[in-house]
Amino acid sequence: MPSFDIVSEVDKVEVRNSVDQANKEVGTRFDFKGSSARIELTETELTLFADTDFQLNQVFEILSMRLAKRNVDIRSLKRNDIQTISGNKVKQVIQIKEGIEAELAKKIVKLIKDSKLKVQAAIQGDAVRISGAKRDELQTTIQQLKKDVTDTPLQFNNFRD
Repeated sequence: MPSFDIVSEVDKVEVRNSVDQANKEVGTRFDFKGSSARIELTETELTLFADTDFQLNQVFEILSMRLAKRNVDIRSLKRNDIQTISGNKVKQVIQIKEGIEAELAKKIVKLIKDSKLKVQAAIQGDAVRISGAKRDELQTTIQQLKKDVTDTPLQFNNFRD
């Protein structure tokens, strides 16, 4: 029976390269001379540092441009509130969202059931497996999900006949 998996993944290598490029640009730009603006990367989050809120937003714009050039979807980032640290400096933690959350997985299953297509959806951890009798039904399901789910980047992989 043909099937495929719906996942939400981020290419960590491309994120690291984007952060490196953004840090290099922040270091060379004239409006950031003498400031402590930078981006730090951990496994699941980015931390932006700057002297002011305005500079912090500029750093985020530089980062988002670099991520877009490397085909990393900006929707996979969740910005938290800006925090003030040590005097007048600010920081912002940005979480990298991976995997499909339970609420979104239930929404996807409901969308598929409401579409009246002859496919089955099963939640498997942080992925959703779709299986059906015909390839055409699966391809129609992919097109419908691309149209209906716009708040989270989805990838369709592991397609089997």
